[in-house]
Amino acid sequence: MKKLSFLENLEFILIFLAIFLPVRFFIFEPFVVIGESMEPNFHSADYLIICKICIKLGRVNRGDVIIFRPAVDESKYYIKRVIGLPNEKIHLKGNEIYIYNKEHPEGFKLEENYLTDKNFYMEEQIFELKDNEYLVLGDNREESYDSRKWGPLDGNRIIGKVILRVNFLSRLIKVIHFNKTL
Repeated sequence: MKKLSFLENLEFILIFLAIFLPVRFFIFEPFVVIGESMEPNFHSADYLIICKICIKLGRVNRGDVIIFRPAVDESKYYIKRVIGLPNEKIHLKGNEIYIYNKEHPEGFKLEENYLTDKNFYMEEQIFELKDNEYLVLGDNREESYDSRKWGPLDGNRIIGKVILRVNFLSRLIKVIHFNKTL
């Protein structure tokens, strides 16, 4: 078996870094969910892969789950679901959301099939979003600190869209924690 020379090893490392670093810093980035604001769809300790370039190349769509830095706490990352898009009027009432925009000037009720528990109450609020503003809410409406508290999200604060969730880590952590409590 032939040993690799120092130069061959160095060449391999440089090629790896030339490919890996741009992908890691400009295209995809890993995140771990902390908190209950997106349950039952995303749990604490779920491992996520987000697409950073998707935000720059495409648009953010209603229903996308995004990672962002909120203006209220720039040292943290938040995960929320996009509910309202730029230049829309959003009316929250009870457990229903109504959207008014150019395509639907009379408004429409947002169907939120991703919510399994619709037994929650939201204070009545109306948001009129400007250019590059989004309304974001957590799926766990009772426990989420979101746009209802701090207002619309500036689109420049969005880091990326969630494209992959790996929840085996959270299951492993729960198993380890459960075994320790026995």
